[in-house]
Amino acid sequence: MRRPAYSSGLRLFILALILTFIRPAPLLVTPGPPQTVETQHPILGVHTRLTDEVEEWKVKHSLELVRQMGAPWIVEFFPWAYYAAADGGYAWGHPDMVVGHAAAQGLTIIARLGLTPDWARPPDTPLTYLDKSAYGDFAAYAAAFAARYRGQVDYLIIGNEPNLSYEWGYRLTTPADYVALLQVVYTAVKAANPDMQVLAGALAPTLEPAGSPWGLNDLIYLQGMYDAGAAAYFDGLAVHAYGLTFPPEAEPGPDILNFRRVELVRQVMEANGDAAKAIYITETGWNDHPRWTLAVRPAQRIQYTLAALEYAETNWPFVRMMAIWAFRFPAPQKSYMDYYTLVTPEFVKKPIYDALQAFAQETSPAAPTTMNENPGSAGVSPAGADGTSALPFLKEQ
Repeated sequence: MRRPAYSSGLRLFILALILTFIRPAPLLVTPGPPQTVETQHPILGVHTRLTDEVEEWKVKHSLELVRQMGAPWIVEFFPWAYYAAADGGYAWGHPDMVVGHAAAQGLTIIARLGLTPDWARPPDTPLTYLDKSAYGDFAAYAAAFAARYRGQVDYLIIGNEPNLSYEWGYRLTTPADYVALLQVVYTAVKAANPDMQVLAGALAPTLEPAGSPWGLNDLIYLQGMYDAGAAAYFDGLAVHAYGLTFPPEAEPGPDILNFRRVELVRQVMEANGDAAKAIYITETGWNDHPRWTLAVRPAQRIQYTLAALEYAETNWPFVRMMAIWAFRFPAPQKSYMDYYTLVTPEFVKKPIYDALQAFAQETSPAAPTTMNENPGSAGVSPAGADGTSALPFLKEQ
């Protein structure tokens, strides 16, 4: 008897059909029950980078590790360019996931907004280019974000390092330009969600003089912001404070970039009658790359980081939070940036993670033992009851 002749295409179809039925079911990831951050140092935060993390279990596990380390705060980036369409629609899927998991872990979120979609900027300009003509569109996104996450996100940072041309699409952004943006965004956000705290600044520490094509000294830029009327359009100031090769106790100076430059920033605020506002250090830390000239050794990095937290707790009552840059990248950056992280892309904890976790669980007389910073979070409870003139921070957005 002759057997029927099957074509190779039919065989492949049958094989694909069989493989479809034997494929394992997709992994179900849920936020889980509400958790509480246990820490003795509620000033501790981290800058997560979940923006480009695709797999939900990795988002959840990253935030679990943050909580388990004892950091109640995260700073996370929510790019306008990723979620906003030209027709006014928004794709909230990924931000919903990140915010939901962070809330479940009891973390307070400081959301940084930035990056311009192609429909809102001139042709052949980079994502960081934000023209004045698009300030209203950006404000609409910020307002929509503030309204959607009311009760889950209580802090917004408007842009990043406006005093660096690199961070603004190589468009020189004057303090008056940035204040004009703040005015538009602040008004829109407050109309959408009056409880949202709008943070300005996140200025890059730099000594670039006036007229430089690369940027402008952060202290000069901040004074320029006040001169342009910025005080009426922000509730707190975001500050970047890197130690570079200096120990955290090193004296600050107008011609030095080090950790205590924060005190010079504070002096500018006080001189302009703005001392009632808090500072949020949204990027800080030391780097232990073996060959970068602005790095320190791994043991020094741990020592300096812990000492910086203690210094801030003891001497800076105006600082509410310090976020260490960066918790983890989804993939290796293959640069000195990898040596800022606390956890590898494969979730291997570095010694500095363990040191910070031990620090967060110890009792410090200088630190308060309870805090509930975010009315929408599960709060925090004590552990145990459960250089030079350079632009060293030219990093990827």
